[in-house]
Amino acid sequence: MADARERAQRFCERFGLQVPILQAPMAGSSPPALAIGVAEAGGMGARGVLQDSPAGIADWVEQFRSGSSGAFQLNVWIPDPPTGDPAERERRVEQAREFLGRFGTPGEAAGPVPPVFEEQCEAMLAARPTVISSIMGLFEPGYVRRLHEQGIAWFACATTLEDALAAQEAGADAVVAQGMEAGGHRGAFDQDAAERTDVGLFALLPWFADHLRVPIIATGGVADGRGLAAALALGASAVQVGTAFLRCPETKISKEWSAALDGLAPEATMTTRAYTGRVARAAPTPYLRAWTEPGAPRPAPFPDQLRLVGQWRRGTPDGLDRANLWAGQSAALATEEPAAAVVSRMWREASDLLA
Repeated sequence: MADARERAQRFCERFGLQVPILQAPMAGSSPPALAIGVAEAGGMGARGVLQDSPAGIADWVEQFRSGSSGAFQLNVWIPDPPTGDPAERERRVEQAREFLGRFGTPGEAAGPVPPVFEEQCEAMLAARPTVISSIMGLFEPGYVRRLHEQGIAWFACATTLEDALAAQEAGADAVVAQGMEAGGHRGAFDQDAAERTDVGLFALLPWFADHLRVPIIATGGVADGRGLAAALALGASAVQVGTAFLRCPETKISKEWSAALDGLAPEATMTTRAYTGRVARAAPTPYLRAWTEPGAPRPAPFPDQLRLVGQWRRGTPDGLDRANLWAGQSAALATEEPAAAVVSRMWREASDLLA
């Protein structure tokens, strides 16, 4: 186990951490207070900026830095290339819109959702975080060069070895190996294949470790010291934790969401496209189950489904989840401890196991 500890120590020294624990950059559920709590405990805080405007990104970073001088990452989704038949896409949007009519009355349509990707990228650069990370694809070479020129590291999420090797070749400083257990969205580069490339984290890690030169960050189902120790033993240099932080008081998720996570069995979670159009793992709800009924249409593609769900939530929704109830398969291990306590406990437990 000495190699695992040494590997984690090298990673921590490189990125200014005391413990090899990163907060997952959960869009919509990573307020500054959560990131501050993780960073002040020696880990890395995070923000998923998918729906943040440039001004929103700057404001979040300012709030974080007012409470911590620790490390943090900003994460963004890579947009889909324009593909497919526009008429077929519009047909799917109309089918989804008609189906959503079961769940109340829509409100007004919003502006661009998500905001303009290029503007978000410039705002992240201007913020100068420790790390800028990507999911569902790779940054363009010119942007990677600009990151490195400013001393910002790039972490790339991958769910297959092919994608991980592509990220390494493109200049990623570390690869986030995302197992199928992860809550929230799948990091598959090819979203049409996301359901077919589900691999458990502890099968993925040694596969990556045997082929990659860059450090590996394990994510998906890691929620206590046992998972952290196992991930390090299998070749990871650090772990990225999401669901385990959701019930922390700093995160401030709804009582409904917190209750859905409490005691949620791993097999009870479900993957769905019904919130955004991209595959993600969540707690089961009547709304999500409705999309699996015989005769139900496929959700619209991203970002159309995201926009439609937002429009219905701004109206008079009836039976539509008020929030996206993301849940990884380790949800039952999530506690209501403060974030710093979660980080400290995980590292203490893992250190005992790795001794």
